[in-house]
Amino acid sequence: MSTNKQFTDKTAPEGYWIDAKGVLTPVSLIKDTDQMRDDLVRSIVEKATALSAALAEFKLSGFSDIGAFVDISASQYGVSLGGKKGNVTLYSYDGRFKVQRAMQDRIAFDERLQAAKSLIDECLADWTENARPEIRAIITRAFQTEKEGEVNTGAVLALRRLDITDTRWVQAMEAIGEAVQVVGSRSYIRVYERVGESDQYRAIPLDIAGVGV
Repeated sequence: MSTNKQFTDKTAPEGYWIDAKGVLTPVSLIKDTDQMRDDLVRSIVEKATALSAALAEFKLSGFSDIGAFVDISASQYGVSLGGKKGNVTLYSYDGRFKVQRAMQDRIAFDERLQAAKSLIDECLADWTENARPEIRAIITRAFQTEKEGEVNTGAVLALRRLDITDTRWVQAMEAIGEAVQVVGSRSYIRVYERVGESDQYRAIPLDIAGVGV
């Protein structure tokens, strides 16, 4: 049986634990497996919290160090870069490792996307008999909302690559282009190691899913 206190930030009287519904339960009535599970969750969460903090520090210091190096390198040519200036790739002297600072804009669509969708719907209504099924599938997939309730931006933008000359379609593609709004940016640090003596690099995983067990 666990001798540790319950893993929660809520305060309970001595000898009691609080369940998920806020109900007080005497510790003597709580099964050993339930207490062991609480201990296990506590242990994993504490390690995960420390690891998350370490990754945050790694990212912060990494961006700071890369930014400082880029400025130092640029100053040798009498220019000053400063600030976030986009993607940078740095190689170790022997070429075995490379580090990338990557900036990626996060985009969304404003109300003009609905106008584009209406024009596309008109096209589909007229093309019902002759429309190629793959084109219908591409359009349907583009406007399906994802879990967050937003459309797939990549799929919507991919519509603009379709070679369709219908005037309404052309107007719809123009509306999509004008509807694009940059609503933020995401920044990454990616670290790679060269595969043997080849010119290929494999990422050194910094996420749980990518780490081998």
